[in-house]
Amino acid sequence: QVQLVESGGGLVQTGGSLRLSCAASGGAFDRYAMGWFRQAPGTDREFVASITWNGGTTKLADSVKGRFTISRDNAKNTVYLQMNSLKSEDTAVYYCARARVVYGLGSINRYEYQYWGQGTQVTVSS
Repeated sequence: QVQLVESGGGLVQTGGSLRLSCAASGGAFDRYAMGWFRQAPGTDREFVASITWNGGTTKLADSVKGRFTISRDNAKNTVYLQMNSLKSEDTAVYYCARARVVYGLGSINRYEYQYWGQGTQVTVSS
């Protein structure tokens, strides 16, 4: 049984930073691309960032480029999202997800992900 557990969310002021972590268990973590998505109230879940199984390729949504960084540590079965220069529009529940197929390219499409964490709230106050 694959489990993903996010942590690191919280309340931060505009311009501040947070680092989210997602710890995976129960599967071959180092064979799968991982993604971060977010969902604000009343909106669809949207792509934020993805990373391939070996960390060789990353993708970022245009809205977070230059501010967010995704990385992974396969020895720790953990993927990270470093968020800098936070804005109020970054306020959302952030979810990590594991891809459906091994050795994928880190899709921006949420339907390409099979397992999801429970989410962690990020609130940016102005």
